[in-house]
Amino acid sequence: MDLFLQQTVNAISLGGTYALLALGLAVVFSIMGLINFAHGELMTIAGYVLMFCGLAGMPFVLSILLAVSASVVAAVLMERIAFRPVRNASGATLLVTSFAVSMVLQVLFQNLISVRSQPVLLPQILSESVRIGGFVIGVNKILAIVATVVMLIFLDWFMKRQKAGIAMRAAAEDFAVARLMGIRANTVIAGAFALSGLLAGVAAVLWVSQRASVDPLMGFMPVLKAFIAAILGGLGSLRGAVAGGFLLGFIEIYLAAFLPPEWQEFRDPIGLALVVAVLLIRPNGLIPAPALKAQKV
Repeated sequence: MDLFLQQTVNAISLGGTYALLALGLAVVFSIMGLINFAHGELMTIAGYVLMFCGLAGMPFVLSILLAVSASVVAAVLMERIAFRPVRNASGATLLVTSFAVSMVLQVLFQNLISVRSQPVLLPQILSESVRIGGFVIGVNKILAIVATVVMLIFLDWFMKRQKAGIAMRAAAEDFAVARLMGIRANTVIAGAFALSGLLAGVAAVLWVSQRASVDPLMGFMPVLKAFIAAILGGLGSLRGAVAGGFLLGFIEIYLAAFLPPEWQEFRDPIGLALVVAVLLIRPNGLIPAPALKAQKV
């Protein structure tokens, strides 16, 4: 029972990170119909800022603020420089653009910083553990769960109570009508990218706090998993992205913990098979978006 509870905590921690990344993808897709595969590089940018802040001896709290801010700024610049000029192009053009931005940033990281993984200085408290009953929980996992809950509450409040969030929800429902009501396309799309950058920055802090390192390809695999989670939950659905992220986290952790040793080498294929099985039952995802196909502006 203790092992099951231990692994459940690990699954919630990992699933929360996937949920935040999937939310960032879903926010942009719901408005633009764009899957931004350069989303992972926003994570990497935040990770490198954490690294440089640590080397400079800055307080960790300040490092987090600077890392998340850098991710937000990078997301807004990415939209303005790379995606706005091709906004009215086909979906294929937008997709290729996102891959191009991702590759360019990866090459810049490799040539300007390092091709190897770099250590990130973290506070000692993040490596400590807390014993609750018969099992041990890492402080970093507790903070990851708390940060995920706080971010989800903030996002729910922002989307329902703030004018910018309401405008994004309206644009996600029907952008053409939303523009007729006076909502400016540039403002809403830039806001969506800024929000995705915020989510990517927080996810990067959680990811780095458990691995204590950063490399040029750090964001690739998490965002690939987040993309699977977004599809699993219902592409374009914010609640679906959260559900898909947590479900994928539970699948990964439970398979790693409870699959027999002789089956561990097949863990990833079995996980994908379970995802496919869910999609066979729910083809549009766990919580489908109201509009399955977003309109481009």
